[in-house]
Amino acid sequence: MGENGALIAENRRARFDFAVEDTFEAGVKLLGTEVKALREGKANIAESYVDVENGEAYLINANIPIYPPAAQFNHQPKRNRKLLMKRREINVLIGETQRKGRTVVPLRMYFNERGKVKILIGLATGKQNRDKRDVQKNRDWQRDKARILRERG
Repeated sequence: MGENGALIAENRRARFDFAVEDTFEAGVKLLGTEVKALREGKANIAESYVDVENGEAYLINANIPIYPPAAQFNHQPKRNRKLLMKRREINVLIGETQRKGRTVVPLRMYFNERGKVKILIGLATGKQNRDKRDVQKNRDWQRDKARILRERG
């Protein structure tokens, strides 16, 4: 995807484990060494989540590995990073997570057209195991159906 809109990391498990109802784009407050590590395409948001406290949103447990050339000026790989969002978007997240028991999960991290690091977060409810089985069954059937149609011409 080149430098414009380049994907850094994707949480592929999120859409399997959660039913995502709404998405928001947020900026991420980063240090210079973190941006350099991200430009190398190294990040992991698979076990991360978003926590909203004191009117601020934070990305918790996202792993941006150290940038070796920075030596002792490096960052901590799993530190909490502030998300930059509009006040009313944060208020929506606060309301939804407190009232309805939803969670906020990071879906993908990427560079936008202007080269800024953005993260797509989703307001989601956890799926039950039976829902996951239904998704798997449906996916398998779609694949088999496509194969059958291909074979028959």
